[in-house]
Amino acid sequence: MTLQEIPSQSFRERSIPVLETARLVLRAPRLGDAKTVASLANDRRIAENTARIPHPYRLADAEDFIATANLGGEAVFLIALRNGAVIGACGFTQVDRHPPEIGYWLGVKHWGKGYATEAVRAMIDHAFTDLDCEALQSSARVTNPASRRVLEKCGFQWTGAGLLRIRAISSSAPIDRFRLDRGLWASLKSWGNAKRVA
Repeated sequence: MTLQEIPSQSFRERSIPVLETARLVLRAPRLGDAKTVASLANDRRIAENTARIPHPYRLADAEDFIATANLGGEAVFLIALRNGAVIGACGFTQVDRHPPEIGYWLGVKHWGKGYATEAVRAMIDHAFTDLDCEALQSSARVTNPASRRVLEKCGFQWTGAGLLRIRAISSSAPIDRFRLDRGLWASLKSWGNAKRVA
């Protein structure tokens, strides 16, 4: 399927809810987002801290990302400010019988402002409230303490270390693995529910 074959309001886009937080809107990627996504993701610092983002990241990569988003066992959201400006992406991937895995990235100029924590909390609330998940997992490169802090602030607990294939470096890199169970989420729930608006 090519980007041009996807209707502007595709079934996949309608099947992904819109999540709102105090400062953010999480929504499905749209055709018109490709240039912004390409511009934001074309930074080695982002690519080297994610499993699937290549570097350099071109418009064709963004178009492929949008064309294949929300197929199979994943839910992909773009992270936007309340004014509509896209600043990154996040989502869940379900593999086999393992708990869904949360992944996320932000454009570099949006780092250090609490947006990643806010977006991850919205996804956690959605997973446990709307999707009835029992647990979630995530990981962060050991060289990325900021991502580790995001996960810890959201209640994830360290479960061990491992290796993850990183596309941008064409190699595996050491990661820390994390998990959040429904019971712990319920007991720590102090950040309020993200509102589902669609």
